[in-house]
Amino acid sequence: MTLYLDYAASTPVDPQVAEAMDRVLRSDLLQANPAARHARGRAARACVEAARLDVARLIGAAGEEIIWTSGATESNNLAVIGAARFRAGRGRHLVTCVTEHPSVTAAFRHLATQGFAVTWLEPGIDGILPPEQVAAALRPDTTVVSVMHVNNETGVVQDVAAIGALCRSRGVLFHVDAVQAAGRERIDAREQGIDLLSLSAHKMYGPKGVGALYVSMDTARRVEPLLFGGGQERGMRPGTVATHQVVGMGVAARLAGEHLTADSAGIRLLRDELWTRLGDLPGVLLNGHPTRRACHILNVSVIGVEGESLLYGLRDLAVSAGSACASGDGEPSAVLRCLGRSDELARSSVRFSLGRGNTLADVDCAADRFSAAVAHLRRLSPATPG
Repeated sequence: MTLYLDYAASTPVDPQVAEAMDRVLRSDLLQANPAARHARGRAARACVEAARLDVARLIGAAGEEIIWTSGATESNNLAVIGAARFRAGRGRHLVTCVTEHPSVTAAFRHLATQGFAVTWLEPGIDGILPPEQVAAALRPDTTVVSVMHVNNETGVVQDVAAIGALCRSRGVLFHVDAVQAAGRERIDAREQGIDLLSLSAHKMYGPKGVGALYVSMDTARRVEPLLFGGGQERGMRPGTVATHQVVGMGVAARLAGEHLTADSAGIRLLRDELWTRLGDLPGVLLNGHPTRRACHILNVSVIGVEGESLLYGLRDLAVSAGSACASGDGEPSAVLRCLGRSDELARSSVRFSLGRGNTLADVDCAADRFSAAVAHLRRLSPATPG
């Protein structure tokens, strides 16, 4: 049986989430379109709005500031492209980091073909992007800055509060991809100076296919829609809202808030124990900052071991070679290359990501299998660390 250690790619659906979604799907009362004005439509809409409030509470927002989307990719695209286009009359300069998720970097590359100027910032070799570096990149015509809270490959945590305060002082909109942070790091959008924030349900024990975008009523107010044909979601994201999906995300968000402290502490202990075991092996390198990391991600590279062979040796472990969204392109991780890793080391990286379902026995099993796989490959290779 495969041991699941890929929670950063997708989390299992919490039983309470599944039960809530099942109730919606089985209820005759909740089958109506939530935009309908009759009694059944109002009942469905009440469920949608209750879920909206649960998501809002997780990030310190108001319910009317939550826009439903199909997931983080759409949320990131809507935030970046929608905000840039909506504010184009004020300026066409944008700032982001080269280690962002592909759904963010691709959105900025698209805008660059539409007459926008993009400044690409590079973090240090520890993955940290200093706020001063963001400050130095701002210009009078800068309108949007996008920096993720927790990196999806290394788990490195950025100081979004400091960057948010900086952007707020300069009148620049600040977008945060908080997909890996939700339920693991404390988020308060207003306190941290965040204007736009992306979430995905299936990264916090909710269903796939639904996400949310926070759009501050005080600062961002509105983004230009990417889709057209309806007035749903304040006109920013038209289309019939999937009641069962958003109900599932609402329950997942509520549970994420309730379990945040206990989850983070318990998972961090497991991650640290795993690194203690792996770090004792010769030639195993930690990728990213040693302490400013979210609780659930451990990314390592192995000197002198071929990446594909290592992954094959770990075939009984559900782990990742990098971002799940880019794992099929055959290229070494751009994030790790930005952190100074060679192509060879970037290809020999493994991302372990832990969650609520993991135990200390899982960590012991993973460490044993990793050690055995590395030792086997080292025996086959004439030039490996001793």
